[in-house]
Amino acid sequence: MNIWKAGAYVMKTAAKKYRKGLCFPMMIFFALMICGCSADTDNDQKDYGVFLSIGPSEMYKVEGYRTVVIDGQYFSEDDIMHLKEQGSTVYSYLNIGSVEDFRDYYDTYSELTLGEYENWYGERWVNVASARWQEFLVSLEEELLDKNIDGFFVDNCDVYYEYPTDEIFDGLTIILEQLMEYGKPVIINGGDTFVTRYREKFGSAQRIMTGVNQESVWTRIDFETGELSASISVDREYFEAYLKACCSDGADVYLIEYTTDTVLKKQISEYCAENRFHYYISDSVELD
Repeated sequence: MNIWKAGAYVMKTAAKKYRKGLCFPMMIFFALMICGCSADTDNDQKDYGVFLSIGPSEMYKVEGYRTVVIDGQYFSEDDIMHLKEQGSTVYSYLNIGSVEDFRDYYDTYSELTLGEYENWYGERWVNVASARWQEFLVSLEEELLDKNIDGFFVDNCDVYYEYPTDEIFDGLTIILEQLMEYGKPVIINGGDTFVTRYREKFGSAQRIMTGVNQESVWTRIDFETGELSASISVDREYFEAYLKACCSDGADVYLIEYTTDTVLKKQISEYCAENRFHYYISDSVELD
């Protein structure tokens, strides 16, 4: 199983609980890597938080964060300005590779879907090569920009992992290169298979992202039992090399880990200190 999907599991659970009115903080994580990525050590503010499960009535939960990620489709321009006035840089979640049935545009674009998203009833992978889907995303991006968001947190580039065709690769490339033309920061969540191929083809990922987020580099989650444990060494080595490559392109790098093991926590802390990472360690996959 692609380790990134563990993070996707958490994010989608939160989104669906928000839809049902069961709101709780989705996740908090932060990290900035070396290779030109700066790290602020001011303790008066937390660095980075992702809150995909909250609505406007729960904005108090993001107070004190320098940078936050929310699902901007559910917030007004005034809501976003309020967050910015309290000192936060605001990124909006943007799902480019799949479509969930709770989105108001699901029925309109369901005919463009490719197949079910494993373990996620009501969500389907979407054909990113479709010009119609690409045009829709432009309208959605502009709607979010009109609300004065500061950047994009892009999800489900792993559609290329599921459907590794030239058409899907080219579709993602078109979408992300266009997104970068707004001059706003773009963080890709997961998507290592696509990003790696893009770097191999073009030599750098600078034209598609300014940052990358990776979950469970040092830890792993068994979603059948809920057990948290250390990651398999080969997986950790793979993601460490991947993040180092992204950083060499000047990308900011973000991590989140899940564990209650004090020894493992210390190892993660030392690793991040050595590399000037910022990080968050949660003892729950629900990040509540």
